[in-house]
Amino acid sequence: MTRTTAAGIHPLDHLVLPTQSLDVARARLSSLGFVVAPNGIHPFGTENCCVFLADGTYLEPLAIGSELAAIDAVAAGNVFVARDRLYRDSRGDEGFSAVVLGTDSADADHARYVEAGLSAGDTLSFSRAFTDTAGRSDTASFKLAFAAAQGQTDAFLFACQRINAPDVDRSALQAHANGAIGIVEVVAISDQPAEQNRLISVAVGSPAASEQGRTYHLPNAILSVVDPASFIARFGVSAGSPTKLRFAAVVFAVRSAGAMSRLLAAGAIQHDIAGTDIVVQPASGQGAAFVFREIQ
Repeated sequence: MTRTTAAGIHPLDHLVLPTQSLDVARARLSSLGFVVAPNGIHPFGTENCCVFLADGTYLEPLAIGSELAAIDAVAAGNVFVARDRLYRDSRGDEGFSAVVLGTDSADADHARYVEAGLSAGDTLSFSRAFTDTAGRSDTASFKLAFAAAQGQTDAFLFACQRINAPDVDRSALQAHANGAIGIVEVVAISDQPAEQNRLISVAVGSPAASEQGRTYHLPNAILSVVDPASFIARFGVSAGSPTKLRFAAVVFAVRSAGAMSRLLAAGAIQHDIAGTDIVVQPASGQGAAFVFREIQ
């Protein structure tokens, strides 16, 4: 997947979904028809169980595996763990904390964030083992740069440079029973959407497509910021209390809405129909509203 366009616009890379338990997240995501990868262990106390999609994006359910290692990481200035802790302290252990953007140079993004006064802290480089469904392993290496509007929101965005992409076959991990093939839209809620324009514009490398600063066209997805009333009207899901910025919904492309509906019905999973969308409200292990849309 291209990491940036010629104009410097960053694609969606993945989404971070804090959870109290990877076992709960795995069970919930599996019940929604997703294949969930084996657990991945970070060297700073967090762990994940990712859902990889054919368009190159993925979900990262994130839990605390070692409380002591996480505390040490925060003390050492690890922004990734510190922001995860800030989110959990503010909003609880289940949610949707970060939108992650692909990049060719985390250092260049960090410099942009610093210049704009939007840096959340130092860059972070790390490696972890990656294992596919057949048990084959390789090492994944990343460098991250972090952007946040200080004091305005628990949600943040960061750039992810894949230094070493694992040389393993992900095809089995991308063959989801629900027919999901990618992410077409990420939806955030804000009681003052236009105020988030500068943060998101700097992070994605492009101004909003609307004068109100509410829609951002990434190379592979749309990032939308809506007010609470618009979110409820669109998805029929409670937006909670007013907030400066909160990531709230993920819209997936699926091959068949009918097949998706049957899968949810067979699993006795409550869902609603909003126009052509199938909406599943957040639950433990699923920190955002999941919206499934048939794409021809």
